Amino acid sequence: MASQSAPNPADTVSVAVAGLGTIAQTVHLPLLERLGSRYRITALADLSPEQLRRTGERYGVPAGQRFTDVGRMLEHGGFDAVLLLTSGSHVPDSLEALRRGYTVLAEKPLGYAHGELDTLLPADGADAHLAGRLMVGYMKQYDPAVQRLAQLLDKAGGPAAVHSIEITVLHPSAGAQLDFARLPPPAGDIEPATLAALSTAQQLPLVTALGADAAPEARTLYGITMNSVCHELSLIRLLAGAPATVDHAALWRAPSAGEGDPPSAELSGALADGGRYGIRWLYQPDYPAYRETVTVHHATGSLELVFPSPYLLNVPTTLTETGGRHEAEHRTVHRAPTGGFEAELVAFHELVTRGTPPLSGVREAAADITFAQQAVARLAAAHGLTLSGEAAHA
Repeated sequence: MASQSAPNPADTVSVAVAGLGTIAQTVHLPLLERLGSRYRITALADLSPEQLRRTGERYGVPAGQRFTDVGRMLEHGGFDAVLLLTSGSHVPDSLEALRRGYTVLAEKPLGYAHGELDTLLPADGADAHLAGRLMVGYMKQYDPAVQRLAQLLDKAGGPAAVHSIEITVLHPSAGAQLDFARLPPPAGDIEPATLAALSTAQQLPLVTALGADAAPEARTLYGITMNSVCHELSLIRLLAGAPATVDHAALWRAPSAGEGDPPSAELSGALADGGRYGIRWLYQPDYPAYRETVTVHHATGSLELVFPSPYLLNVPTTLTETGGRHEAEHRTVHRAPTGGFEAELVAFHELVTRGTPPLSGVREAAADITFAQQAVARLAAAHGLTLSGEAAHA
């Protein structure tokens, strides 16, 4: 993981931020400001002119460096690197930014179909080198507590020693998680035609992945996996390699769920070295706070992570190490003063200034797609659902 030591002032990176929604306002922009010795925000892009105005004035970005179109921002330039925090697939904007010479941090998911990711992994030709300058935003991999767990697991025997990885996510409503931030309401100034065109474009990779007539259950599970569970998959990959199988996939609605609330999801299967994993993603709209527990049981003990809400910047992840033999059991608790998002931005700075490879890039994003399509195929087989597209062959 990248060093937290102070950088040389000459290494200050000018960065453009595309997409000024919730994650930008609550996390990335405040952290870029906190990391002012490493970053300078020099350009912004968002569909909303009012959001651009508010954010530009708040962070001192001149009006001439604010754009309602990402492509125009990339063409205009004036920065070293780009944070893509927009909704939907990030492949088109990532490819254009990379071709123009920028280093890119793209929020997850990078894309939704293998067909679109193939454009970022050409076998040869002029673009073959581009993927090395792309980081995908799996911030939990960079969390100091996760890095400490990986070190402890390595001492215990690494992936081959893992008996099981059990993950439970308690996911309240977005409102419950974000009330503290006091964010202003959306400006409502985006042209309806622009929103309609964006919605149409966002559906195209989903059609490639699942087919045009995919059952609602298949689309729902794919969305939960690609938009949220991908974070848990990134942890499993870091600790034990990509899951070898998806043996079980289920969706169900909580008894208290309201109309329009998503269901909960359960996924399980085998790890590459013979252990097992289980993921329970529980949507509980009235739960008091987001909470995620990751427990790794290995040959000589257990390692447990408890993550707070990702929107709370100064609340550390807790790692509890349990070891010993028989009656001599002991427990050690580890906490760090910084979280995964901040450590991720430090690592991105290392990629921009020194070429330090990221923990996750295009191939890891492709692994998410493979897993999600296998999960949907398992659900379809269990319930007799029609499935086409890439997932029909997963």
